[in-house]
Amino acid sequence: MTTVGRWSPNKVRARVLDGTWVSTEVPSDVAVSGGSPYVVVYPWSAGFGAKYADPATLPPGVSRGVAFSTNSDAIAVGSDTSQYVTAYPWSAGFGTKYADPGTLPTARARAVTFSPSDSEVAFGIDASPMIMVYAWSAGFGSKFADPAVALTVRVNDLDFSPSGNDIVLAYGGIPSVLAYPWSAGFGTKYADPASLPSNDGNGVKFSRSGTDVAIPHTNTPYIAVYPWSAGFGTKYVQPATLPTDTGRHAAWTNSDLAIAHSASPNISVYPWSAGFGTKYTNPATLPAGNGLGVDFTSDETAIVVAHAITPFITAYPWSAGFGTKYADPATLPTFVGYATDFTP
Repeated sequence: MTTVGRWSPNKVRARVLDGTWVSTEVPSDVAVSGGSPYVVVYPWSAGFGAKYADPATLPPGVSRGVAFSTNSDAIAVGSDTSQYVTAYPWSAGFGTKYADPGTLPTARARAVTFSPSDSEVAFGIDASPMIMVYAWSAGFGSKFADPAVALTVRVNDLDFSPSGNDIVLAYGGIPSVLAYPWSAGFGTKYADPASLPSNDGNGVKFSRSGTDVAIPHTNTPYIAVYPWSAGFGTKYVQPATLPTDTGRHAAWTNSDLAIAHSASPNISVYPWSAGFGTKYTNPATLPAGNGLGVDFTSDETAIVVAHAITPFITAYPWSAGFGTKYADPATLPTFVGYATDFTP
């Protein structure tokens, strides 16, 4: 017998026979970054609800990255304009903006992610030190020391492993991807993969199990995936049907890998089982314009794509393939959708 009770509007917990409590997040919100108001969030329940009110203090300019915290009680944004990084409490709407960190970036923040424990928040930056990681506890704490060897090219994307023990960076030049042990700070860089992604790493995402890591990149074959075990394994064979142009962002279910990319069909999804399966059929209605961001709901029932042409965000039911596109939100984003994130 299983006993079910409520934790909060977007959490369910169940007590199993041995007395252990486990929780399952129910997707409830979806965010997209872009032009003014620079971050747009909708309730999600098998489709877009009415847009939440904009934050009282907007991010400072066009936003390239957006992420909810793991426990869904904060949302962070990386922007093109000083102060470049912004964060808010989140509870079915924006709270009062958190104070800016004591040490701000000096250039565009392209990407943002929280660690699995929510004790850190990290941003990929266009200028030295290229990555800025802050302690996080209901607001920005002190910046962690930079990696021992200075980075020289922008960080386009970054992700913590599900264990929180590693951080991997998609890098705007050769070697295209960099990885470090993480324990309240950067450890010594892991060896580069033996077979590098071809040219700029634009995105990076660990699988939900943490056993693989995907790096969409600029040149053919546009996606590189490696086994991960405290370092890069031998690159998996590329898919039989490649994405059609520059890979931008990746997202996983437990058994699928999605790549948002430039050029039609703008999104490609593959079954995954220690390697690429045959690409799923394209959705009947494609995202409009280059695919720039992609995410699945935590329960794997929907996929959302941020893209370059109105309506800028497009979502589909997902069940080992694309369902019929959901209706566009009643209030659309106003500019290119650069990134998207569901609450966990």
